Amino acid sequence: MSIKVTRTALPEVKIVETDLFCDEAGSSFETFNADEFAESVAGGVEFVQDDHSRSKCGVLRGLHYQIHRPQGKLMRVVVGDVFDVAVDIRLSSHTFGKWIGVHLSAANRRQMWVPPGFAHGFVVMSDMAECLCRTTDYWYPEHERSILWSDPDIGIDWPIEFAPILAPKDEAGKRLYESEFYA
Repeated sequence: MSIKVTRTALPEVKIVETDLFCDEAGSSFETFNADEFAESVAGGVEFVQDDHSRSKCGVLRGLHYQIHRPQGKLMRVVVGDVFDVAVDIRLSSHTFGKWIGVHLSAANRRQMWVPPGFAHGFVVMSDMAECLCRTTDYWYPEHERSILWSDPDIGIDWPIEFAPILAPKDEAGKRLYESEFYA
């Protein structure tokens, strides 16, 4: 596997891209290689769970995190297009409350690494999107928290001109400074 890793404005959040191999029969690419991930993206990471979600256009999921047993997430899109967001919620970080957003799509094959200590969310930009999220810890609903997607203190510039479709837990998200965050 040959990967290209791009650091973002939040240095721990990284964009991972792999080479596409094409021939007359079609194409293929490697989506994950533990050795290269450890060497180029984040060493000492062990993934334990894969999640697959399917959402229609306009669905906004997040900003989610687990206050105990925080998850690192490697996010990719296998159908469609999303705008994927990570927010630093580590109080001791010089980038606390800052965000980064990246378009992930089946066409661009990008993946975003969101380490523990960050809230994560996305909005579906295409008619439908299917996302795969590989996590470093299991999902514990009792530890899950949600920050309000539209919190003006964070100021995410979502590339949408419509009211997003939200799950009840996302409608009830708290503003950053009312939320629990990491030390």
